[in-house]
Amino acid sequence: MMGEERADIILKVLQQTFTLPKWADGQRNPFETLIVTIISQNTADRNTAKAFERLSKRFEITPETLAKAELSQIEEALQIAGLYKNKAKAIKAVSAIISEKFGGSMQPLLSLPLEEARKTLMTLPGVGPKTADVVLLFAATQPTIPVDTHVNRVAKRLGFAPATGDYEAVRASLQALYDPRDYLAVHVLLIAHGRRYCRARRPLCEQCPISMYCPSRGIWDKND
Repeated sequence: MMGEERADIILKVLQQTFTLPKWADGQRNPFETLIVTIISQNTADRNTAKAFERLSKRFEITPETLAKAELSQIEEALQIAGLYKNKAKAIKAVSAIISEKFGGSMQPLLSLPLEEARKTLMTLPGVGPKTADVVLLFAATQPTIPVDTHVNRVAKRLGFAPATGDYEAVRASLQALYDPRDYLAVHVLLIAHGRRYCRARRPLCEQCPISMYCPSRGIWDKND
């Protein structure tokens, strides 16, 4: 079975197994997406949501407001999130840049050609490749696949990406396998699969709906 054919079958099985969340249906607010993604770095989803909720209750989530906010107050709102002091500094700094350099809107940045927009985003404080790709995919419907820890793990176990590949290698490999119209589904579904079945430790290979298509099934020590 060719790689593209196997990839297509796996995507179809995952689409039948998982339901895409409602928030994946529409285009999201670019600045809010940026702030949420910065908060989410090395932080569980539940704590990310709580931290963003606390920040939203204290401040209007706009570049102008957060740029002028007291750093200590941003820190206090983000305390439930990991590395909250660093994230607070990044949020205040990135808000100031967007407010001053881009007129308080991310649209001039996001309307740039994909690679130029991506490079520009990655010059901002607290923004690495994954954060840039999340913003571009979910807030600008740009054709890119963000690679988080679940996407990285599942892609490599399925043989979709080099076992020792870095972020860009995994991203490029997945994008070569799939049609750009499916990038959002690929990203969301690989994360869902990684959380439920293809776990980092003790993956549930016997229950996995795509185990018959996986070259890595059953190779992990169950007692690991």
